[in-house]
Amino acid sequence: MDECIFCKIANKEIPAKVVYEDDRILAFDDINPQAPVHVLLIPKEHYTSLNDIPEEKKDLLGHLLLKARHTAQEKGVKESGYRIVLNTARDSGQDVFHIHFHVLGGRRMTWPPG
Repeated sequence: MDECIFCKIANKEIPAKVVYEDDRILAFDDINPQAPVHVLLIPKEHYTSLNDIPEEKKDLLGHLLLKARHTAQEKGVKESGYRIVLNTARDSGQDVFHIHFHVLGGRRMTWPPG
């Protein structure tokens, strides 16, 4: 995906403040945070949204969620609380079409969110 900003970040073509990285995923601080803690977790392999993840990659989703929990702990919001958000497709608010989880915390979250 030549024009995907998250692919460019994963490929180190665009700098980001990396929070966690392994061979499958990357976690980095959001450049437009919506909470005191706002980290994005992405797979390094491009998938447009949850709708495009094949069944045989379901372990990737589990890995992302467990690292989201780890990120909350590392950022100091595990005990006070955090929100994990996954937007899928345009009407949900997805703006970057590379699947990504938001980890938000550091303040009281409200409901409904949008």
